Amino acid sequence: MAIAFGFLVKFVIPAPLGITPEAWTLFSVFLSTIMGLVLQPLPVGAWAFLGLCTVVATKALPFSKAMSAMTSEVIWLIVISFFFAKGFEKTGLGERIANIFVSAMGKSTLGLAYGLSIAELFLSPALPSTTARAGGIFVPIIKFLSKSVNGDVDSGNRKKIGAFLMQSQLQQSSYSSALFLTSGAQNLLCLNLAAELGAVVPDAWTTWFIGCLPQALLGMVITPILLFKLYPPEMKETPEAPALAQENLKRMGPMSK
Repeated sequence: MAIAFGFLVKFVIPAPLGITPEAWTLFSVFLSTIMGLVLQPLPVGAWAFLGLCTVVATKALPFSKAMSAMTSEVIWLIVISFFFAKGFEKTGLGERIANIFVSAMGKSTLGLAYGLSIAELFLSPALPSTTARAGGIFVPIIKFLSKSVNGDVDSGNRKKIGAFLMQSQLQQSSYSSALFLTSGAQNLLCLNLAAELGAVVPDAWTTWFIGCLPQALLGMVITPILLFKLYPPEMKETPEAPALAQENLKRMGPMSK
C-alpha cells in the first residue's frame, strides 16, 4: 500500500508549478517512506534503507547528497544511544545502578524520587535518549515498586506511590537531558545549528555543562518537593523499598567482566 501510494503521488497527481521532476519524485518517495514506517510492511531499518536506495536509483538525489546524513554527528549519536541502551538493558547495569540508589535512599517516597533521579543523572551522559532511559530502565523499576505496594494501575491504587514516582521521573528527566551535552541527541543538534550560524562554542561539553549546571541542579532539588506538595502520594513512607532493591541486587548476583 505504501509503495502504491508513492506511485500514485508520482504518476497520477500532477506536480505543482515550480516543482522540478526530481523534487516531486523525492516528495513521493518521502511520503511512501513515512507511510511504510507507519504500516511497517518491513522492519524500520529495512524500509528506511529501501527508501534511501529508491532516492538514489531514481536520481532524485545524487549519491553523495543522499548519503550526507550519514556524516551527521547527531544521527550517529542517536544510533549509538540505542546501542548503549540495549547494552545497559541486557547486562542489567542500568537496573543495578538504579537499585543501588533505591536501597540507599528509598525509605520514603520522596527519597525514592531523589534516588531514581540521581541514578538517571549518573546514566544520562552515556545514554543520550530519554526514551531509552525511561523504557529500558526506570519505568520497569517504578512499576515493580508500585506493584509491591499495590500501587499499580490494575489495582486502582496508582496514587499510592506509582503516579508520583512516574511524574517525578518525567520531570527530572528533562533536567538530566539538558545538563550534559551527550544526554540528548537534541543538544548536539542545537550545537550544530549554532555552528552553522557562526556561533562556534569552544570546549563544547564543558561549556554546556557549566552553563546548564545551576538551573538543572536547582530544578532537580526543588521539583520532587513541589510534586510532593502539589501531587502528593498516598503512601509517604516506603520502608520495604530498600529491602526490595537489595533482593533485586542479590538476584542479579555480583558484577562480572
